Amino acid sequence: MKRNIIKTINIALLLVGAITGSSCSDLLDQKPQGEWNVNDQKGSFEGQVFAIYGLMRDFSVTSGTPALAIHNFRSEDAEKGSTKGDGEVNAKMYDDFEYSATNGLIASYWTGNYNIIHKSNTLLSDIKTEEEKGELSVDNKRSKAEAMFFRSFAYFNLVRAFGEVPLITFKLDQAEDANVPKSKVEDIYALIDSDLDFAAENLPTQWGQIYIGRLTSGAANALHARAHMTRNDWANTHKYASAVINSGMYNLNTPFDVIFREKGENSSESVFEIQCTATASQPDDDKIGSKFALVQGVRGAGQFDLGWGWHTPTDILASAFEKNDPRKDETLLYFAKTAAEAATMKPNKPYGEVPIAQTDVVNNYYNKKAYTDPALRAKYTRYGAWFNIRIIRYSDVLLMAAEAANELGNVSQASGLIEQVRARARGNNPNVLPLINTTDQSLMREHIRHERRIELAMEWDRFYDLVRWGIAKEVLHAAGKVNYQDKHAYLPIPQSQIDNSEGILVQNPNY
Repeated sequence: MKRNIIKTINIALLLVGAITGSSCSDLLDQKPQGEWNVNDQKGSFEGQVFAIYGLMRDFSVTSGTPALAIHNFRSEDAEKGSTKGDGEVNAKMYDDFEYSATNGLIASYWTGNYNIIHKSNTLLSDIKTEEEKGELSVDNKRSKAEAMFFRSFAYFNLVRAFGEVPLITFKLDQAEDANVPKSKVEDIYALIDSDLDFAAENLPTQWGQIYIGRLTSGAANALHARAHMTRNDWANTHKYASAVINSGMYNLNTPFDVIFREKGENSSESVFEIQCTATASQPDDDKIGSKFALVQGVRGAGQFDLGWGWHTPTDILASAFEKNDPRKDETLLYFAKTAAEAATMKPNKPYGEVPIAQTDVVNNYYNKKAYTDPALRAKYTRYGAWFNIRIIRYSDVLLMAAEAANELGNVSQASGLIEQVRARARGNNPNVLPLINTTDQSLMREHIRHERRIELAMEWDRFYDLVRWGIAKEVLHAAGKVNYQDKHAYLPIPQSQIDNSEGILVQNPNY
């Protein structure tokens, strides 16, 4: 766990940028070691860049209930959890597909992502003004690349969630400038493609330790692979995923049972990870941390009042793991409802705890991928503001490459890629997770789909995988989510946005 001066400096830089938008701190005089060497921060755009990094931790975009509901509750593997009456409207909305255009979480998700887009556009406009004076410095070109990544990340969120949305690529001088009609999905993806190509070309492959967690060319290529995979564009998915693999910057040397522990932050598998921290004076502060662990923490009392208990694994997910797959116990956090019950249970690794939840919670598990170290709870608070948010992991890149290779007819290559993921999960036990050795493309397709489901369980893409595979209705109906219809692949646009547009913005079909 990198709870040291390096990470503290990095978060302080983000905070300084978010608060001041400029760089007057002595912290900014420190030079990163490695490929990039910033000699002079004056006149650069890094303050604005750091402010956008701060927005990436926003409750509505990555760390809170809006993002978790939209990305995850809609699949068969995750549900709202908590108690029945806590946020019941959102269980109906996302678990049961009773969509409402007035739902607050959708409005928050829309606004949070557009905040990133608007901040990125402002930075890009300011950089363009500088560019018109002459050639950009390496530092400013890098800032431009970071802004383009952020903009593409937010638009990718929006286009998957809503389909057609307003495409805004300019600086807003006044609020009404944002009142534009929806653009076609293909036009939104065209911007994403262009932005990510520029980002990959102009971001470094790695940074010095002072800037740990900052965007790299690998992150840009990985997100680009994901964007092409969503469109079932297998040639480009393979191209961009292979660029990450061939960079040699990432590996699966970190054991699966370490990845989601604090000591596994920014491991060799981390392609894009949002940095969070806490201090004695700011143990819960969203400016330097997030509510990611709080939202998903055990809903208990006393020492096990760890959070709200939302975003919980289902029994359906629990039953999907192969026999003795070690990843099961690293995905599901087991708990009791009484001290007597806890005394009969095998403690969760690695901390030897059996959390005790409220007796009226409706879920049977919690998400262990958001489970915090009790020593840090004692040091700061119980609510885990320091817990990093993993967005893209190298195993995901390998599975994207495997799926693309298989769809392109190279079943053998797909087999080798998926075996890398299973071998790491297997660890030192050769008797589990047998080698997948088939030359049948259809069978390999099913194996890859299973592996994505298990390896990336409770992360970000299960619902969107079901949609792009064209099996969402089949799978969700079989899981008892019989309200799902094809139209539910897209959410309704927030009614507040429709109303404020005065007829410019049109609601999605069938809502």
